[in-house]
Amino acid sequence: MNILDEYILSKPSGQNILDIFDGEWSSKLPHQYGLHTRPGTASLFEDARITWLEEVFGPVSGLDILELGPLEGGHSYMLQERGANSVTAIEANTRAFLKCLCIKEVLGLNKVNFMLGDFAPYLEETDLSFDLVFASGVLYHMSNPVLLLKSISRVTSKLFLWTHYYDKNIIDTNGSLASKFSGIKSLDIDGKIYQFAEQHYNEALGWAGFCGGGKPTSIWMTKDSLIAALKDFGFTQLTFGFDGKDHPNGPAMAICASK
Repeated sequence: MNILDEYILSKPSGQNILDIFDGEWSSKLPHQYGLHTRPGTASLFEDARITWLEEVFGPVSGLDILELGPLEGGHSYMLQERGANSVTAIEANTRAFLKCLCIKEVLGLNKVNFMLGDFAPYLEETDLSFDLVFASGVLYHMSNPVLLLKSISRVTSKLFLWTHYYDKNIIDTNGSLASKFSGIKSLDIDGKIYQFAEQHYNEALGWAGFCGGGKPTSIWMTKDSLIAALKDFGFTQLTFGFDGKDHPNGPAMAICASK
């Protein structure tokens, strides 16, 4: 390593900041900024799921929001743009956290507080409550998603959830997906049984831009067990959207859940 290679010799710019993680970005910025995040293909800064969230729950303006796993700050940006009073965004992946800080500086996210650490123990211990918990792309990365839903239910009456779920009939038709899963197992939480399959990240762990969980495997709940868990923890009003049975990474859906 030559430390001089770490110096930027061009004039300061937002692009210089984003290029610190060149080749590791998952999401792309809105066109009007004229900035590039490579390879950056996901439209998380212009995500229709947040538009849908507001159609179901109403405007996020004035809300104090807890965001789990902000990844690269795309949803954090959208929530601020729509007038959220505050966004507390907790990220465990250190490289993703640093990318969030890059976005905060480049786009001026003054309503967003990015925190580095595991949101599971935070949810178990905090005395704070939030108008909304926003959990997109995190549940299926957990080693115990049921306990996460239980902890979320402690701190809010409204939850936005987007997650993959396990459907054997769908996943078995996709060879690259099927090889990542064990068979269906049962999980006993508080005397209630939930069905799931264990997922293995395999070669995905070799990419610096990896955006999964913190362990080599995770648990994908079945759709029925996921719905049952939400109801068991008091989220009895459920609205479903974006049910993508043909999603390339496995069946997925969005849920607006409220008590």
